[in-house]
Amino acid sequence: MIPQWIPPGKDCGACGSATCSDFIVRLESGAAKTELCPYYLKEKMSVPLAKPTYSGVDVTGKEYDFVLLPFPGEPSARKFVVPFRADLVEAWGIKKGDLVTGRPAGPGCPLYHALRVLSANPVTGVLECHTVGPMEARKEDAHDVQAYHVHAFEGIANPLKKQPVLGTRQYFLPGNCMIDLAHTALVNMILKKPSGLHVRLEDIRIL
Repeated sequence: MIPQWIPPGKDCGACGSATCSDFIVRLESGAAKTELCPYYLKEKMSVPLAKPTYSGVDVTGKEYDFVLLPFPGEPSARKFVVPFRADLVEAWGIKKGDLVTGRPAGPGCPLYHALRVLSANPVTGVLECHTVGPMEARKEDAHDVQAYHVHAFEGIANPLKKQPVLGTRQYFLPGNCMIDLAHTALVNMILKKPSGLHVRLEDIRIL
């Protein structure tokens, strides 16, 4: 029997599991304890295990309009990045399926990220990726580009304060942001789909 508790959904890997879902399985089997999670709240919560909830206010107190969630069946929103040295994509032969690590220093994020490459353009240096937990970088070799720009995000917008508006700059929260920090971006595409509002966000910054 495990405590009624909501895991953070950050997939940070600090507990020794690759994802929060894997951690829940270990909890249910008795192979892990909640104290292994750095986000574990000491006080007993009165709600059952569930998906993460979002308040519309980030860790600094800044309000954001919507949360960016993954497309159905995907582990995170899609992120389009360019290493500070874009020539490394061609020089290192980075390709689909590879793991890339580095810090999104362009927008101003302080944390290292692990990215699973979906596509790589050797001409522009743009890598289309999913963000994965840092445990992935402990299990296999990665291309460490050290620092990169975030060119764009694509995913499903879950409005909290305001709907995404085409052509405007808005605050949003990437659903898997490990430090719960609002980002700002230009809304460059909005498509209404059965699964929700598909959006493309460009010129990503943390202000």
